[in-house]
Amino acid sequence: MHFDYLNVLVFASVGIAFVFVNILIGSLVRPKRKTDQGLETYECGELTIGEAWIQFDIRYYTVALIYVIFAVEITFLFPWAMVLTEAFKNPDIGLWAVGKGFLFVVILFFGLVTVWVKGDLDWVMSYEGPEYKPTAGGEARAILSVDELTADPDSDDADKPTDEEAA
Repeated sequence: MHFDYLNVLVFASVGIAFVFVNILIGSLVRPKRKTDQGLETYECGELTIGEAWIQFDIRYYTVALIYVIFAVEITFLFPWAMVLTEAFKNPDIGLWAVGKGFLFVVILFFGLVTVWVKGDLDWVMSYEGPEYKPTAGGEARAILSVDELTADPDSDDADKPTDEEAA
């Protein structure tokens, strides 16, 4: 009986040692990047713009996560469908299996309705700001400067004309 515990202890010790030995070997073998380029956030050739701690829209990831959840849940229906013919050989078990499968699909449906009602499946969110009105001259600018995009509309600087408007 104590030999079983010894097997578990040896197995756990070898597992823990395996992890640390691989970390040590990796730290010795991998290249050391101490240059500015090697220490950048992304080493893909693109210049880093701004801070790494920015707020970004996570709608794409939310939709992808919802898809993965529902895809995994739907895969649970395949084994159920495969054994359903065997379950119908016994009428009591067959009806019970159909009822459980139907309940599973109903729960998935209510999950989908909940996500839909919350608006997590909306690819393009509706705009809830002031209505756009073109300038008095009727001329609309297609390209905005970085200052105009990042300016706070409630600040006093927003009322001042830009260099282009002053000219």
